[in-house]
Amino acid sequence: MQNLDWGHLGFAVRETHGVLVSRFKDGKWTEPARENGPVELSPYSLVLNYSTCCFEGLKAFRGADGVVRIFRPDENARRLRRSAEFLDMPAPSEEMFISMCEEYVRWNIDFLPPYGYNASMYLRPVLIGTDKQLNLKSPVEATFILMGIPAGSYSGAKTLSPVTAVISRDFDRAAPNGTGSYKLGANYAPSFHAYNTAHAMGFTELLFLDPATKTKIDEFGSSNFFGIKDGTFVTPLSDSVLPSITNKSLQQVALDLGYKVEKRVIPFEELETFEEVNACGTAVVITPIGTITDKPHLKGEEVTRVYHFGKDGECGPVSRKLYETLRGIQDGVVPDTHGWCYIVKL
Repeated sequence: MQNLDWGHLGFAVRETHGVLVSRFKDGKWTEPARENGPVELSPYSLVLNYSTCCFEGLKAFRGADGVVRIFRPDENARRLRRSAEFLDMPAPSEEMFISMCEEYVRWNIDFLPPYGYNASMYLRPVLIGTDKQLNLKSPVEATFILMGIPAGSYSGAKTLSPVTAVISRDFDRAAPNGTGSYKLGANYAPSFHAYNTAHAMGFTELLFLDPATKTKIDEFGSSNFFGIKDGTFVTPLSDSVLPSITNKSLQQVALDLGYKVEKRVIPFEELETFEEVNACGTAVVITPIGTITDKPHLKGEEVTRVYHFGKDGECGPVSRKLYETLRGIQDGVVPDTHGWCYIVKL
C-alpha cells in the first residue's frame, strides 16, 4: 500500500500506476491496455475542436470487512451510454465498462485508501471522439480512458460541514432543451466563470435556477439539489438537471428509512420552507448548505435575502441519517439490500 496521508487526501490528482485505454476503430473496441504515460492525441481530433467528450464519476471503497466494493457501476455505465448516444458516438458496453473499472481497481489496489479514513478511490471514465477531421459531424472513432485517484473530501472541508451558497441569476448552467441532463465535458466549462466569481466572493456553492424562466430551482453547479421538509425528501424534476446516481440512491435510502420522496418542480418561492438543504453527488455524497444568498446580480454588492437552513451550523438530522446510511452501505457496515455494490475479486 502506498505511503500516503490517507486522512488528508483532498481531491488533488495523485497519479496511480497508470490508466486503462481502449480504442474504437473499424467498428470495434480494442482490448483494454494498461498505459502509464501520456495518451497520444492528434491536434485534429474531434474532441479538441468540437468537445465530443462525455465522462463519469464513481467510487471504489475498502470496507470494514476488508471487501473492496464499487458503488453502482452499472448505473454509471448506462448513463455514459446515454450521454454518448446524445453525441452520436461509440460507447463501451455495460459489461466492458464494469470490467475495466474492476481491472483498474485491482491494478491500482495500492492506492485504495484503508477503511476508517472516510476516503475512497475516485474513478473517472472518459470517452472522447478521436477522428482526425474538422468536419461538423459525430465521431466514428473514439478512445475510452479509465483513470482514478485516491480521494478524500472534495472541497477539503470537514465531512457534513455546512457551506454557503449564492444564487446565479446572471448565468445559466444549461439551455432550455439543451444538454443539461447529459454528463458532457462541454456542460462544465461554461459554468467556471460564474463559479469563480462566487468563490471570489466567499461562497462555496452556486445554485442555478431553471434557464427558461428563472422561477424554479434546478441544481447546484457541482451537484444536485435536495431539500427536507415535513419528513419529505424533495428534489427537482427538470429536463436540464443531470440524473445523479447519488441522488437516486438517496431517494431510495429515504424511502427505506420511512421518509416520503417527491421528485417534482420546485418553485423558487418554496426555498424558504425547507428545514434542510443539500447538494448531493458522487464526489461529496452530501454537502449541507447552511445559507443561500440571493442577489439581483452575482457580481453586485446588493443582497435581496439570505436563506438559512439547519441549526447551530450543523448538518440537519435527516440529512445526516441519509448520509450515514448510504456511506454505511458503501463501507459494508449497513446491509446492501438493493445489490448496489459490485465486489472486486482481488
